[in-house]
Amino acid sequence: MTQLIVSGVTLTFGGLHALSNVNITIEPGLITSIIGPNGAGKTSLLNCVSGFYHPTKGEIKYGDRRLTHASPHQVSSIGIARAFQNLELFRGLSVLDNLLLARHQKLRYNILQAIIYFGKASRVEAENRAYVEKVIDFMELELYRKKTVGNLSYGIQKRVEVARALTLAPKLLLLDEPMAGMNIEEKEDIVRFILDLKKEWDITIVLVEHDLGVVMDISDQVYVLDFGEVIGSGKPKEIASNPEVIKAYIGEE
Repeated sequence: MTQLIVSGVTLTFGGLHALSNVNITIEPGLITSIIGPNGAGKTSLLNCVSGFYHPTKGEIKYGDRRLTHASPHQVSSIGIARAFQNLELFRGLSVLDNLLLARHQKLRYNILQAIIYFGKASRVEAENRAYVEKVIDFMELELYRKKTVGNLSYGIQKRVEVARALTLAPKLLLLDEPMAGMNIEEKEDIVRFILDLKKEWDITIVLVEHDLGVVMDISDQVYVLDFGEVIGSGKPKEIASNPEVIKAYIGEE
């Protein structure tokens, strides 16, 4: 299992500092939550890790690999997957087709093998289809597998978004507000999936979430961002009593 280290990462857009000297260590096998008020830089940090943004300063390493200037494709190819806050699904396709399409980088055969569709090509396609079916079963999407994504409820679409990331067979899963806009029952389902991914699938989870009740219940480690800076880190109980965190969320008289 591999450790993710974010060292001194600064991200600027013109004169705006989205992140300032951020240092975070994601220990393998744990659920690490990143919390903070709106605009604190949480999604910007995930964008840097997943290759959508490149830090102005600092370094990002996953094991012995430098990800500071890696592309999203390079990041996903080494076992890091991302579920987005805003749904990034093909609304006109079925759940099954969305997941099969997300699995495309695992299709390792040449053009001739694809044309003939015999031997390696058919075997690889079968293996990928089997893995997608495993994800559908785990995320309890059997009833929706042939339904058009755009016709599904928002809660189910969020579940498909997580499933899409899982099709890449990640070792590190970045979840950007996977419970946003959900009711209590839908949140409970996602929490159960996250805990099972850690326990049964041996996946390291990085969770950005505004529901502090969920964060405190399921996290092993918590980092708090405010105005692009880390203002607190530690176990959930330590974070709950941290005066800087309380000030950032509640304010002071």
